[in-house]
Amino acid sequence: MPYDPVESHLKIEKLVVRGEGGDQKRRYYRFRIDRWYGGIVTADCVGCGLFCKFCWVSDKVRSSPMKIGRFYRAEDVAERLRSLMMKRRLWRARVSGGEPTIGKDHLLSLLKILDGFVGEFILETNGILIGWDEDYAKKLASYKSLHVRVSLKGCNEKEFELLTGADQRGFKLQLQALKNLIDYGVSCHPSVMTSFSPKSSFINLLERLKQIDPILEEEVEVEELILYPHVVKRLKKYGLKYFVAHPPDRIPPEQI
Repeated sequence: MPYDPVESHLKIEKLVVRGEGGDQKRRYYRFRIDRWYGGIVTADCVGCGLFCKFCWVSDKVRSSPMKIGRFYRAEDVAERLRSLMMKRRLWRARVSGGEPTIGKDHLLSLLKILDGFVGEFILETNGILIGWDEDYAKKLASYKSLHVRVSLKGCNEKEFELLTGADQRGFKLQLQALKNLIDYGVSCHPSVMTSFSPKSSFINLLERLKQIDPILEEEVEVEELILYPHVVKRLKKYGLKYFVAHPPDRIPPEQI
């Protein structure tokens, strides 16, 4: 049976977040420099409320949120990111790995510390909690260096359920997240995993995005499957077929 995507996020939050307010801590398992966005420093957090069948995160990290990594204060995460940025002279930072909107107080504290230091902070999110909690988008509007990338899991409700195993209403929450962000003036764009979608599904999605705001249709980012070894095993396990995919060493430049 499909699971409730909001309830799933709130359950995971109890495992990977401690405390409240400005002292809230979140689990992270690594800090790194990567090639995406022309070069970016990354804090990889633990825990996500969606269990995407194509996810690039390892099974070990996904299945053991209580055992992987350790808890960090927002100040500690910010310091590690700043150190990496200065070392490589990069100006972009992000939180990835898990779902960064889990632990609202922690994320907002991190953004407050880094706002003005980073040229751009890219929040990569599935949007579930931002769609569910309108106040989240309102709070995010305070940070001028923030850009939000909402990663849509498929092009419609049925594809969302197929790819995540979650109830179809989660897809509407993803679209609602984009609307909430637009309404509060937060810089954002949608990305969409299209490797499992026929062209007609993508065309229909573009129309739905246009109805929210024409800028979303213009700035949609196409995301295609990357065939990391553990992802290939996972796809075989679920019997999931795809239309387009790329080996890790042959990703199209425009998708990096």
